Amino acid sequence: MQPVLTESQQQVQEQQRKMLLPEVKARPPQEAATLLAEYPANVIAGVLMDLNPALTQDILQELPHGLVDGVMQAVPPETARQWERNQRYPQGSIGRLMEPALAVFRPEQTVRETVEQLRTLIMTAFITYSYVTDASGRLIGIITMRDLLFAGDEGARLEALMLREMFFLKPDLPLGEAMKLVLDRHYPAYPVCDENGVLIGLVRGQAMFEEQAIEITAQVGTMVGVEKEERLATPLGQSFKFRHPWLQLNLLTAFAAGAVVAIFQDTVDRLVILALFLPVLAGQSGNTGCQALAVTLRGLTLGELKAGKERALVAKEASLGFYNGALTGLIAGLGMLAVAVYQGNPNAFVLSIVVWMALVVSCIASGICGAMVPLTLKRFGADPATASSIFLTTATDVVSMGLLLGLATLLIR
Repeated sequence: MQPVLTESQQQVQEQQRKMLLPEVKARPPQEAATLLAEYPANVIAGVLMDLNPALTQDILQELPHGLVDGVMQAVPPETARQWERNQRYPQGSIGRLMEPALAVFRPEQTVRETVEQLRTLIMTAFITYSYVTDASGRLIGIITMRDLLFAGDEGARLEALMLREMFFLKPDLPLGEAMKLVLDRHYPAYPVCDENGVLIGLVRGQAMFEEQAIEITAQVGTMVGVEKEERLATPLGQSFKFRHPWLQLNLLTAFAAGAVVAIFQDTVDRLVILALFLPVLAGQSGNTGCQALAVTLRGLTLGELKAGKERALVAKEASLGFYNGALTGLIAGLGMLAVAVYQGNPNAFVLSIVVWMALVVSCIASGICGAMVPLTLKRFGADPATASSIFLTTATDVVSMGLLLGLATLLIR
């Protein structure tokens, strides 16, 4: 049992809770758990009850077991049971987002009895809907507050008022799949039932959209090697550990692009003008690949890319690469022609053709890579956004530089 606190002690703990809440929200789970571990179980419990349920579960997994036991004793029993149930489900699933369904009634209860119970419940909990279950706990109906308010007969039984056509989610459903199902509904809360239809919790729409927003914004960072766990409040040393390995990987891939230039060193020495257009080709093809990457990631995130449509997506991006490369290559080729003529280079026309051909083919290749990189990562079970841009940039640099220097070597003697 938790010791009885004096009024002044309760005020101190409430102040600590308010102070900690924004700090915890700004940190990844491991850092948040380290911060909370310095405070009493009552304070930790208060903070965790105000967080997104998914973040609460992540922090509980990082806290010492002894402290978790104290926190479980400090929260209401129904909340403790719900947290224990949520831990059974994988990250990214609806089961991690569940809250206890408190307003649960039997079909034979009257409107008067239900309203009296709700008067007590709303003093300590936020109630949106009431749920009607049978003796086995199976969800059979939903009661809205409007139905109770305008019920003409206080003696009417709930089974006469409840909505029997219900929408509910399953706990093992991935968040992304659930978001598609609720997109056109916009309910404040959704009941969650197991495979037998037994009500095991509820999920608030706000919690779902908040968690989905975190996942989407994290993609921007993972594309360049920034871990999802890193936040603005992450200490310098931890941020260094998160980022530096990816920079080492990026350095290794940059060496690959540098090796291509080294292979054609004689060509570069003979045709120094090509050095002016190496960054032009690398930048243009890189941007083309990033456009394809962004569209593919968006399609994967929103579930727009259906099974079997991957080949059509790659073909489309390759076609876009051809058209974009042909038009931008025309401008770049004219630029090469002007510079070469100005310098009195006898191969000015051939050099312009080389630039055009290299840009067309490299844009095609970058479009294909922009679609293939996330698809390949997903097929192997990895996060499609994880460091995608690092691999994409390497591919586009190697192809664009290799093509420009290779074609110049073959066509200009």
